[in-house]
Amino acid sequence: MLKLYGFPLSNYYNKVKLTLLEKGVPFEEVLVPFGREGKEDKSPLGKVPYIETEHGFLSESQAIVEYIEARWPTPALLPADPWEAAKVREVITYCDLHVELCARQLYAQAFFGATLPEKFIERVKADLIKNIDAFKRVAKFAPYAAGDSFTMADCAVFVSLPLVALASKLVCGEDLVAGAGIDWKGYVKRIEERPAAQKVAADRKADQARAMAGAKATG
Repeated sequence: MLKLYGFPLSNYYNKVKLTLLEKGVPFEEVLVPFGREGKEDKSPLGKVPYIETEHGFLSESQAIVEYIEARWPTPALLPADPWEAAKVREVITYCDLHVELCARQLYAQAFFGATLPEKFIERVKADLIKNIDAFKRVAKFAPYAAGDSFTMADCAVFVSLPLVALASKLVCGEDLVAGAGIDWKGYVKRIEERPAAQKVAADRKADQARAMAGAKATG
């Protein structure tokens, strides 16, 4: 059985988890602690998620979901048409690399108690506004991220866009996603009508509660 390594607070872990659940692929979750130590033989940068298959280990969320799509093609999370499939991948790239990765620079202050320099925050904010605008131009939200069907793009956007919105609100003082005219709350509500998304959201909230309880116990 395929094994998924990581933890439910990781949006990229949840991207893979949602893909597996949507496809009905049996898998085992293996919770691993945050940090690089001890993971290099499975994930060269020590990042989660990574999976273990009969062929060995595979890291990087997009490589993993592409493998899952090819290995278990039904139900399809990519359109059969090559152009439409490429447009789904385009939405994922803008979400993961240009929006979430940019916003990730704010997470230290938003979620982990650090204090970032004001000039740094101003630079990231400007980049994030530009990148969210670009993302908005490739995403459709009609009603799903890449069009009228649930696709691999939704597995990425659903788990990352709320984090970007929250981090920008906490650090920059405004929700830059909503400010760009994206109704991300309505979108999330629609996706959470799906049982797989409900499972991912519930597990994330439970893991967040455990983490907060642990922090209080050691604080």
